[in-house]
Amino acid sequence: MAARTPVRHPERTVIENCAIATVDADDTEYALGHVVVADEVVESVGPGPAPRGLENVVRRVDGTGHLATPGLVNTHHHFHQWLTRGLAQDSNLFDWLVALYPVWARIDEDMVYAASRASLAMMVRGGVTTAADHHYVFPRGSGDLLGAQIRAARETGVRFTAARGSMDRGESDGGLPPDFAVESTEEALAATERAIEAHHDPSFGSMLHIAVAPCSPFSVSTELMREAAALARRAGVRLHTHGSETVEEEKFCHELFGTGPTEYFESTGWLGEDVWMAHCVHMSDADIAAFARTGTGVAHCPSSNARLGAGIARVPDLLSAGVPVGLGVDGTASNESGELHTELRNALLVSRLGAHREKALTVRQALRLGTYGGARVLGREAEIGSLEPGKLADLVLWRLDGLGHSSIADPVAALVLGAAAPVTLSLVGGRPVVEDGRTVGVDEDAVARGARDAARRLARVAAGEG
Repeated sequence: MAARTPVRHPERTVIENCAIATVDADDTEYALGHVVVADEVVESVGPGPAPRGLENVVRRVDGTGHLATPGLVNTHHHFHQWLTRGLAQDSNLFDWLVALYPVWARIDEDMVYAASRASLAMMVRGGVTTAADHHYVFPRGSGDLLGAQIRAARETGVRFTAARGSMDRGESDGGLPPDFAVESTEEALAATERAIEAHHDPSFGSMLHIAVAPCSPFSVSTELMREAAALARRAGVRLHTHGSETVEEEKFCHELFGTGPTEYFESTGWLGEDVWMAHCVHMSDADIAAFARTGTGVAHCPSSNARLGAGIARVPDLLSAGVPVGLGVDGTASNESGELHTELRNALLVSRLGAHREKALTVRQALRLGTYGGARVLGREAEIGSLEPGKLADLVLWRLDGLGHSSIADPVAALVLGAAAPVTLSLVGGRPVVEDGRTVGVDEDAVARGARDAARRLARVAAGEG
């Protein structure tokens, strides 16, 4: 008689006695509830204690004084910029880029690895469970820069969308980056295709996606934009770029292409449900309608927009039109804090300085931007972004009974409007990536030293000192 294969019971983690904001379609919340995680997925979420008689419970967490939410989803970043924080402090976007492109053009694989580790550790310990990065600077002879980012993400334990960027319009062609920092059109397309073939994993629960991501209209040729869109759709991956960030960009597009950014993007195949754009600050009613009609998503980066004086994005109008909107840290040379949970607060506050004022965003809309909204922008809303049975167990337990939050009765308001809340526990696919405010398996002090040393080396190299 053949031996029976033993039945494997899932390992369960039970979290109880916490407030819960599920961010599901009905914004279901529980003042006191439970979440049961079975292996990598949410098994149940609801009011009161967890069901009795659960088998193979390997961990029980008392969530008293805490709020459980979906993990935060960062939809736009530039990890390498960790090494150039605090520079060009009073510049607008174009002047800032002119000042920093010559420095970024000197990065190498070791520097990108150090910067990626620091960027990821900072986000993860602040509640990020899925991160997207847009890396577009590939100097000749600099090593495997994308591979360095992927290695850092794997070590940190975060879900990662690596948007393989590119630039083929250098200074001699009217672009902003130095010529030695750009690739040829053919090189950029070939390298992007190799990245997809080598790394993209479309399966449920994937830890790594690749997106096709030429940098911006003012650093990329029309040919690269069109061919990159065609490549992404042949390969079945998403598309990402910068769009409508500043008034200077609007002027540039009209001078060079004879249209505004949105019309230009549509003419090159860059509007659609598989596309998301960073910033989208200067959008007309027609632009918003085009994004809504095509399902094009937006990565809203309020702190970076303020740091560079870009303006106030029309987030309430985008949401009212049905445009998918998530939050982004952006690069830490224009958002030196490098944290996404502070963007919940900043998104709300900055929007209330705009035309809609106090009716712009609610605290729950801000939380949705940072969770389900980001998941939708990255095309992963069926897997992450809300706490629901069958979805991946990417969740955060925020401590709200301390000095910074204990007198705010509404836990979602405490999280969004209060000080940055400590993270007691963060899970990615049921695996802890943060425990008691510290990243699991990551020596934060060593990461900080590595980033400091890499930043100093980059500054020396950029200054021609070796």
